[in-house]
Amino acid sequence: MRHCHRCGHPWESEKRVPGVKEFCEECSAYLHCCLNCRFHDPSVHNECAIPTTDWVGDKEGANFCDEFVFIDVGDASSAEDGSSQARRALEDVLGDSDAPSDSDRMKRFKGLFGE
Repeated sequence: MRHCHRCGHPWESEKRVPGVKEFCEECSAYLHCCLNCRFHDPSVHNECAIPTTDWVGDKEGANFCDEFVFIDVGDASSAEDGSSQARRALEDVLGDSDAPSDSDRMKRFKGLFGE
């Protein structure tokens, strides 16, 4: 589902990408912006997964990037299911999270010093 980066309002259109000056009906944020692009990645050069793109200073502002592809995000419920599955897989690898409580840890710590 394609939605506004600011308010989450869905963008429904027959077009593949919004126009450069198209904005969200709910909050008036620009839709053709870096924060709505699937290539936006703050951890890489120019904060874009495509290395040949030009730097865009305002990631929320409208831009003329030809590489823009509206990010298509699944439902929030499926994202929660994915994190639950990941947590279960991690527990399978590392074992159950039966970590001692803070008070048990403090008792163990004091026990090291004979208190």
